[in-house]
Amino acid sequence: MANLGPADYSPYPVATYDGILTPPEGKALLLTDIVDEEVAMREIARVMLTSENATIFPGPQVLYAWNDEAKKKATLIKEMSEVLNAKMIPMYDYRPKYPKIDPEVEINPNHPNLTIWHNNIKACIFIGVHCHYANVALKIVRAETDCYTVAMCGLSGHEDAMATIRDQHSEDLKRFIEIAKEVKQELSK
Repeated sequence: MANLGPADYSPYPVATYDGILTPPEGKALLLTDIVDEEVAMREIARVMLTSENATIFPGPQVLYAWNDEAKKKATLIKEMSEVLNAKMIPMYDYRPKYPKIDPEVEINPNHPNLTIWHNNIKACIFIGVHCHYANVALKIVRAETDCYTVAMCGLSGHEDAMATIRDQHSEDLKRFIEIAKEVKQELSK
């Protein structure tokens, strides 16, 4: 049997090997299906509200007040965590910490699978995480955990998340929060 390259080392192939691509503008990815954004938002809210230790991982693009949009998003993400009853674990610095990392002491965001394992997280949202980091992290989480991953991306989305919504800006987050409130009320009945 011929070695196909680095992908052979992964216990679970990356999404693109399964033919899964990021959604077109105005749409979202939900598992393997391209759906309307609202359909995905409702499912994301339902999963976050019903999963053990739901967590939001805000990244540097929303943690630092580097522009007005980042400030608005940070405030909205705090509100989103309250509506979803979700914890927040910031990924403010995911640069490699060389020469040695002790992930048992410092659950380093360079190893999001360890953060998810150690906190028994069953659903999470990546938001404001740089795309190059989210792409790698989501591949690791997809291969190594049973966590339902969501990527709310300001650009084109991430195919290795179980749900991804692209082009997310503060107005879109407001809409998601309102949908999450509706879903929360429906679930409480």
